[in-house]
Parts: sequence; structure tokens; C-alpha cells
Amino acid sequence: MSSRPHLDYRAKSHLSYFAYACHRISGLLLACFIPIHFLMLSQSLRGAQGFEASLKLTDFWVFKFGEWVLVILLAIHLAGGIRLLMIEFGPWRGLRKGWIQASILFAIFCGLLFLYFAD
Repeated sequence: MSSRPHLDYRAKSHLSYFAYACHRISGLLLACFIPIHFLMLSQSLRGAQGFEASLKLTDFWVFKFGEWVLVILLAIHLAGGIRLLMIEFGPWRGLRKGWIQASILFAIFCGLLFLYFAD
């Protein structure tokens, strides 16, 4: 027998569980991005030619899409983290579904804003 408690399906279908999962997954994906980012930055230590060669890779559509996804992930993680801080340290009670919806809208807005200002 497992010692894990049996969770009701309703707990995982709640909007706050979705917000938790988005915050956790975006944090993990951002953590995977950091080594790639440091690898690209390390190319500048080898000289301007090495850095220019690695920057040419970012002209492909896959990297442009990845930049957009990165902005969305940062916005989701930021909004989810602020939501958690407000729940932990705020004087109110409950999970506040409006905050979750505002976090989602904030992430969408940041992604659209990035697309608007991108080349």
C-alpha cells in the first residue's frame, strides 16, 4: 500500500492547481534555459567572431519563437510568484480566482507586447 494520501480529482481540476502547475512548469523550463543562455554568452569570451557566429543562429524562426515562449514563461512565473506572495503575506483569505485570471491575462499581454515590438 502506498503511504501517499489519495487526492480527490476535484483538487486537481481547480483553477488554483492550474496556476500552481503553470508556475512550477515555467520555473523548470526557465531553469533549463539558463545553461543555454550562459553557453551563448560564453561565446563572447572567445572573441567577436565566435559571438557573431552564435548570434547568427538566433535569426532562425525557431529561436524567434523560443524568445516569445521565454517572454511568456517569464510573465507566467512572475505573475504566479507575485500571486503566491500575496496569498502568503496578505491579510486576505482564500485562493482568489481573479488573481489567477489576472496572471493569465498578464502573461498573454506580455507575449503580445513582445510580438508587437519584435523585429
